[in-house]
Amino acid sequence: MSKRISSFSALPLAMPEPFAPQSFDDAGKAVEALEALYERNTRFLINAFTTLGTEQAELARYRAFYPQVSLETGSFGHIDSRLSFGYVSEPGIYTTTITRPRLFRHYLREQLDHLIRNHGLSITVSESTTPIPLHFAFEEGAHVEAAVAEAIEVPLRDRFDTPNLSNTDDEIANGSYEPGPGEPFPLAPFTAQRIDYSLARLSHYTATSAHHFQNFVLFTNYQFYIDEFCAWARKQMVDGGNGYTAFVEPGNIVTLAGQDSPETDLTLARLPQMPAYHIKKKGHGGITVVNIGVGPSNAKTITDHIAVLRPHAWLMLGHCAGLRNSQRLGDYVLAHAYVREDHVLDDDLPVWVPLPALAEVQVALQDAVAEVTGYEGYDLKRIMRTGTVATIDNRNWELRDQRGPVKRLSQSRAVALDMESATIAANGFRFRVPYGTLLCVSDKPLHGELKLPGMATAFYKTQVSQHLQIGIRALEKLAAMPPEKLHSRKLRSFSETAFQ
Repeated sequence: MSKRISSFSALPLAMPEPFAPQSFDDAGKAVEALEALYERNTRFLINAFTTLGTEQAELARYRAFYPQVSLETGSFGHIDSRLSFGYVSEPGIYTTTITRPRLFRHYLREQLDHLIRNHGLSITVSESTTPIPLHFAFEEGAHVEAAVAEAIEVPLRDRFDTPNLSNTDDEIANGSYEPGPGEPFPLAPFTAQRIDYSLARLSHYTATSAHHFQNFVLFTNYQFYIDEFCAWARKQMVDGGNGYTAFVEPGNIVTLAGQDSPETDLTLARLPQMPAYHIKKKGHGGITVVNIGVGPSNAKTITDHIAVLRPHAWLMLGHCAGLRNSQRLGDYVLAHAYVREDHVLDDDLPVWVPLPALAEVQVALQDAVAEVTGYEGYDLKRIMRTGTVATIDNRNWELRDQRGPVKRLSQSRAVALDMESATIAANGFRFRVPYGTLLCVSDKPLHGELKLPGMATAFYKTQVSQHLQIGIRALEKLAAMPPEKLHSRKLRSFSETAFQ
């Protein structure tokens, strides 16, 4: 352990021994080095914390740094123009801080392997200059301050680095980050501390650990879909998995393939705000379903956090108001454009930014509708309409003077209205996560068809199961595609990070 006097504290600064940078031309070995360095530095902080108030405690301020990975190239190079990630576009030094490398092992190997192969260069693993906050050094579920609170005579901030929200932001993802003179370019869309912040939030909102999340995500706004998904997932487990390995419910309750019940009989006393359910495959290739409830605020919140896991696709599967008289209750709407009146992302993604339909996702959804319903070609128009979906932040918009909103909806050629789809699509665009929307018409407020209790019950019984199966089928189609084909160049800005 090395020590030096801190410029901002009267206490000496205690740190692990310096780590000599290491170069690798093998992505797997580079990730192993990242894991070892991260484990060493977080263990140093945890050990220092657990000795506070004991005779072994040093009178010092403790600090350890996140690992980082870097690439330096002096050439513009000619990279395969079909690629949407896995390369840097101009000469320079590129770097990113790394957290939880064991959780991101598969992702990191894939990203680093692309870089090494595309540029024919080694990558460097070293320590960054970004301190690891004590709170983020602990694994999920640790109550850091409560554990030894009585033994601590000074605030934690006097002895350890704590989360610093002043430099935990989305500037890189938003395309607004500009390195200072002599500073490296970003290699990934999120910094380590931004990722750690979201990992903590994910567990809080969904009651499942980050390592259970899968690369293909369904968002829904009704518990009916969750009930159907759970019934389907449990049947997969009873039947041996059918390619899936486990089913995880809130509270990290796991049912393994081949079992008809969870490994534990523990249950949550209450569900979290946005419960998540996961049917898992090797390499995070399964499906995660999240009940986000109603409204754009929840939709933004959960996608802000799931985005750091770098999923391969997410879809919105929910109910909407049909805006055309030709539509019937139970018809589907495949969004190919969005009107954004949700307002929650206006500061991050201006409303004038178009959200393009992604061909791979659109085709997967349309094909899934055809396969599940039995309609094909021109006959699909009997039950599905492709068009613009408007998302609004006022659930009771019908109670206002309708001339304004109805005129805007008509001018935009909208065919459906909801409160989440444009938000999820916009955050997919912002975070480079392929997105799509398939909604089901549950009422037609402009035409006097409002859901009454009896009507709603019958509708849900007959339509939810089919709708969910379409969503699952679409994600399975997307999962069968190589990631480099699924991730679209449409989502890449002028100056883009190498990591997808």
